[in-house]
Amino acid sequence: MTAVEATDLFRIYPSAEGAAAALQGLSLEIEEGELVVVFGPSGSGKSTLLRILAGLDRPSAGTVRVFEHDLRTLRGRALARYRSRTLGYADQHYERALAPELTARQLVALRLDLLGVDRAESGRTADRLLERVDLAGKRNARPGELSGGQQQRVALCAALSHGPRLFIADEPTGELDAANAAEIYALIRELAREAGVTTLIVSHDPESAAVADRVVQVRDGRVSAVDGEAVVNRGGWIRVPEELLGRTTRARLEPRPGGVFVHTVAVEAVERAAPAEARPGAVVAEAVALTKVHGRGARATEVFHDLSLAFAGGAFSAITGPSGTGKSTLLHLLAGLDRPTAGDVRVLGTALSGLDDTGLALLRRSSIGLVTQGTDLVPFLTARETVELALALRGADAGGAASALAAVGLGELADQRVARLSMGERQRVAIARALAAKPALLLADEPTARLDEANARAVGALFAELARTTGTAIVCATHDPVLIEHAQVEFPLASLRE
Repeated sequence: MTAVEATDLFRIYPSAEGAAAALQGLSLEIEEGELVVVFGPSGSGKSTLLRILAGLDRPSAGTVRVFEHDLRTLRGRALARYRSRTLGYADQHYERALAPELTARQLVALRLDLLGVDRAESGRTADRLLERVDLAGKRNARPGELSGGQQQRVALCAALSHGPRLFIADEPTGELDAANAAEIYALIRELAREAGVTTLIVSHDPESAAVADRVVQVRDGRVSAVDGEAVVNRGGWIRVPEELLGRTTRARLEPRPGGVFVHTVAVEAVERAAPAEARPGAVVAEAVALTKVHGRGARATEVFHDLSLAFAGGAFSAITGPSGTGKSTLLHLLAGLDRPTAGDVRVLGTALSGLDDTGLALLRRSSIGLVTQGTDLVPFLTARETVELALALRGADAGGAASALAAVGLGELADQRVARLSMGERQRVAIARALAAKPALLLADEPTARLDEANARAVGALFAELARTTGTAIVCATHDPVLIEHAQVEFPLASLRE
């Protein structure tokens, strides 16, 4: 039985800046019980496809059915029933699904409680699922007391607790280290198999292919390949992988027995001078004997103890380590967004312990740039207006917005509203916003978690170049090996804590 049937899907977003096409004739079928992983670069239409399957958006043209439901016509209570009973959805920002005041057991049982299932039965289901993902001992813990990997497992259980027929996951491991990511993918496959649920995962992580029955590539709003074989779309369109074509812009097609031979036109190689070796300068920020404890009493958790690190200007540093080792906590302390339990942080020679909230805000305004996950952007502003606003708030010249957006590959989308951008494109807007002010200290928390490898590599190269040419101290908390590859200094936090 066919579970998902999408035919010639188009999704066009009209706006004052001009129409933007997210899907351009995408067709896809998924059989009941199948696990399909969808790959594709930022802006290729992956998240738009998921939003349509989740009933959060409607196609501009084409047809889409999930089991007996025609998603073009679902309205009102029928749509609510589809979302609450047929669908299980894991958002890429899994922490949004976890109310901070509820325990893990309450979070997993919540959907069943809302559907009117007997409380005792919903509790038993929650206990069974939490035990299945090795969290039985954490069932009374709240999200803030769990690591990122543990939170993701709770969110996964919550999305599957009501026994959906279709489960969709958008970048479910974007913020997890490789070991935790592999564990989550294995759990998704095992739980999906046990429940017989049809599963669609959107990911940039090549490791996710290991659990798939089928791997689908999406490019330019169409399915471009399935299991490594190029798809010939209507009208004869075929997307040849760029890595096979090199830098050529033209090709000659020659019919051959059994197929077509593609002759690429050679392009003369351009010699590039190797970048000058980065020379770290004076210390811009340092952690001095930092200790941080979350919670109190029996629930107290020590994140790190007596940690001392120094970050120099002109250097791109990567803070690495498994989920739960304190990478994000360290960034928050360096930015003055949190206070240590003991020890101190110095930025440009100023001890943050001596500053009140106003003093910390002024220091961030003048000297610190923050790269978020792109979720705090104002949806009705354009990419250019977003960066210009950040510069204006810092008292800087707004003229640098265009060059900052061009540096992250968004020059052509500068006048598109944030709401029309993909999650990967929003992430790059957040990076441009932080880069534009040329801060002395740039802090980035998993800045490439939502980006495909090509864009992640471009961001890594950009950070390395910015540190080298401007003297900025750039500090990233990351799991991404592509980003770590470009870093000049790596601080493996798990080792430093020991």
